[in-house]
Amino acid sequence: MTAPLYAMRDHVNRPQVNHPTPKPKMRGFKRVFTWLAKLVLGLFFTSILSVVLLRFIDPPMWSWRIERALFPPAPITEVRHQWRSLEQISPELQLAVIAAEDQKFAGHSGFDLDAISSAIEYNQKGKKVRGASTLSQQAAKNLFMWSSRSFIRKGIEAWFTLLMELFWDKARILEVYLNIVEFGPGIYGAEAAAKHYFGKSAAKLTRYEASLLAAVLPNPWRYKVSPPSSYVEQRSAWIRKQMRQLGEVTLKKVGEAQ
Repeated sequence: MTAPLYAMRDHVNRPQVNHPTPKPKMRGFKRVFTWLAKLVLGLFFTSILSVVLLRFIDPPMWSWRIERALFPPAPITEVRHQWRSLEQISPELQLAVIAAEDQKFAGHSGFDLDAISSAIEYNQKGKKVRGASTLSQQAAKNLFMWSSRSFIRKGIEAWFTLLMELFWDKARILEVYLNIVEFGPGIYGAEAAAKHYFGKSAAKLTRYEASLLAAVLPNPWRYKVSPPSSYVEQRSAWIRKQMRQLGEVTLKKVGEAQ
């Protein structure tokens, strides 16, 4: 008796289909790529969360201060710092810093494109390197970055600058900058600088005192507030002239800028 045709088909040996197995190198590449993607994504969201939180929370520590503690240019005997709100810092110092470092602070979105263009042209011609960082960029650098010069660092700095401009107002950027910027070896922020150099609170600084503090910001380890060198005196005089030209309306614009 002949078996049904469908039964015979079940006994026919069907050819085995061999699926190619991934090569070890390919599996390793995918694993590394997945890990890197997760790392970048984690850093992306962490950076946003950090900036949002620091809109409301005063940072107890920041990268520039940590780097100075680990790798000081010279021995530091004492570190001074006291946080003060923007209302507790003399308007004279607020205006002096804007006049010295970033006169377009109230109007730009984190970057001064004209200053960047001029700096690039100057650096191509001259031997000295001139920067074009805004107060927003300097605040981002002091808060989150390290001091080395590289395209990677500048790129990350630009990212944090954009986040700060997006989630903070100008007044908060100025407040954070004035509280974490270095005015001398181990002297951080307006309050510590005012007490160390002039024996008074930051709220009581005069225009002359404020201009001296702003004059040393390019390099507070090289330039001294007390006693001021001829360069510091000349630069502080130039800053006071710029302050007169900018006027109090500049601080009003900062307060209104979002």
